[in-house]
Amino acid sequence: MLRFVIRRLLVIIPTLFLVITLSFFMMRAAPGTPFQTGRKLPAAIEQNVMRRFGMDRPLGVQYLNYLVGVVHGDFGPSLKYRDKTVAQIIAEGFPKSLILGLTSLGLATIIGVGLGVVAALWQNRSPDYIVIFIAVLGVCVPTFVTAPLLVLVLGSKLGLLPLAGWGQPQNLVMPIMVLTLPQIAIISRLTRAGMIETLRSNFVRTARAKGLSAGRIVVRHTLPAALLPLVSYLGPACAGLITGSLVVEQIFNIPGLGRYFVVSALQRDYTVVMGVVILYSALVMLMNLVADVLYAALDPRVVLT
Repeated sequence: MLRFVIRRLLVIIPTLFLVITLSFFMMRAAPGTPFQTGRKLPAAIEQNVMRRFGMDRPLGVQYLNYLVGVVHGDFGPSLKYRDKTVAQIIAEGFPKSLILGLTSLGLATIIGVGLGVVAALWQNRSPDYIVIFIAVLGVCVPTFVTAPLLVLVLGSKLGLLPLAGWGQPQNLVMPIMVLTLPQIAIISRLTRAGMIETLRSNFVRTARAKGLSAGRIVVRHTLPAALLPLVSYLGPACAGLITGSLVVEQIFNIPGLGRYFVVSALQRDYTVVMGVVILYSALVMLMNLVADVLYAALDPRVVLT
């Protein structure tokens, strides 16, 4: 397994290099500059600003300088947020997105796995139909619809929760609900499908023939095998949630990484967008590696080489 992990980590390096290269030139290919505002700057001032950030140099030189900085852990200064580096912006926004993402994923996993198990054990009966209805509803209704509805009902009409902001525990309730609901739908469907397939396996029939209790069969034998498809899904899902939800953080005015990314993309803040893209890409690859290791731990038949 150690050899597999080392090999995957070595593969991450050229993959990140490719992501950095594509992102850099795609950002530079976008029309306009970060310093274009509603009022046009005098040519001399704009040239001085471009020189300050090294953007007056040839594109190839800018790329090499940025690559050297990334290798040394320096993502450069923000082009829009004054006196802030990209590393400082990530350090400010990432913990907030991490809290939202991990809390949402944890709740979604617990609730979704529970619903999936119930649906599989009572297949084609009322509990199964209810879980399927919840899953379809959660998948079909996007977050940009759920979030305003919760704000309207729980915030404006009933006044139970604050409309937006950060700092108080009650500020987390609606964003976590919005992030959790679609994940519950997906996780419950994956768990249900895996449980139904596993319950029909020969080793489950053997366990029943030996007289094992239904609870022990589900917990000790069926559930670990049924969770294998879920493990593969949770890798990239975890990376996506902990780097921040673009829509949710915008609607609830949460100063997380997702909100910084949206604002920076609209303002053409190249360095911040690049920093978030690199962080997200690295997290996706690392979470996929963790998912593969967990997959092998749950299924003895899988050998990592």
